[in-house]
Amino acid sequence: MGFPTKGQLFRAPLIALALGACDGESTPSVTAEESLEVTETYASILHAAYSDAVTGAQTLDGAIDAMLASPSETTLAAARTAWTESRPAYLETEVARFYDGPIDDPETGPEGLVNAWPLDEAYIDYVVDASGAPVEGGLIYDDTELPTIDAASLAERNQVGSEENVSTGYHAIEFLLWGQDLSTTGAGARAHTDYVEGGEATGVARRRAYLVATSSLLVTHLEEVRDAWSESAGNYRAEMIAAADEDPREPLRRILVGMGSLSGAELAGERMNVAYMTKEQEDEHSCFSDTTLQDQLHDAIGIRNVYLGRYTRTDGSVVEGASLSDLVASRDAALDTRMREQLDASIAAIEAIPGPFDQAILGNDEASGRVAIAAAVDALRAQTRTIAEIAALLGVTINLEE
Repeated sequence: MGFPTKGQLFRAPLIALALGACDGESTPSVTAEESLEVTETYASILHAAYSDAVTGAQTLDGAIDAMLASPSETTLAAARTAWTESRPAYLETEVARFYDGPIDDPETGPEGLVNAWPLDEAYIDYVVDASGAPVEGGLIYDDTELPTIDAASLAERNQVGSEENVSTGYHAIEFLLWGQDLSTTGAGARAHTDYVEGGEATGVARRRAYLVATSSLLVTHLEEVRDAWSESAGNYRAEMIAAADEDPREPLRRILVGMGSLSGAELAGERMNVAYMTKEQEDEHSCFSDTTLQDQLHDAIGIRNVYLGRYTRTDGSVVEGASLSDLVASRDAALDTRMREQLDASIAAIEAIPGPFDQAILGNDEASGRVAIAAAVDALRAQTRTIAEIAALLGVTINLEE
């Protein structure tokens, strides 16, 4: 008898949620005006969050340039800090995935070029073998496969041959800044000398070019998605708003699919439960920098932002307006209260996980870290079920996995 795959291990305990009322000919339980108001707020939140993500990526790009101009432990640390600080705004946009929107449109969406993981380090650069010796390889050392390193050539080679052959995006940059995470207690420890021209490290010129190209590409891709949510004619925002007039439920369907899919299958499942079950460091989201808990927290905050119709920008200003919470409260106050409480509970549960995440997954099931992770997974699954109930209340049909 064969053993279950990692994906099967994750999916085995799950149930499908397919709650919804009203077929396409039924009277919508929300009006076009209500749907339009909520959709406008949603689009404004996403435009603001992606704008913040662009600003963070531009700051990161500048820090990388500064590090390459004068490589040192200090400038490398500054680039790492810029990477870490660039992440929350982007993570709070991930609630807008999973319905073929601008970020993950099957034909044009750049999500796989922006935030793909897990990443095979050996596809990009040297790795350290079991004896501790570096093994040169990857695109940085292969000038036959990749004679010219630039944004276009890296994008062309993203996930070629395997989903783990990630060549671009946040996690490629993360690996280039931290290196492999070979420590049981800390993050990766790539030396700044990997970027010193004329030093003892090999592959320096191509590694420098690679880091510049993938950082620039990240800014470009985030700008594209930001613009899709701007107040411009003919873009995705305009189409989604127009959809509210044709069928008031359609924009709400997209919003709820994004919330529920991130809450359940993605965050509770792929990003938390898989690592909990396998206890493998490689299964954590940001394994090189050991910032996975930050990822999980801001994904959960992003879900709450959308439900409450309120986003706090990195400069402290607030974008807010008509919300799903308003719609639900006007129809079922108890359900709205439960959703709000569960969103807060999920965030609190993630905050209670002791860091770093790759240590919290270890030990027996009574270990404090594993107890905390299991509680967070349960909290996220509970809120996923409530999101499905909200969809049914609003006459929206969605299919979710917890």
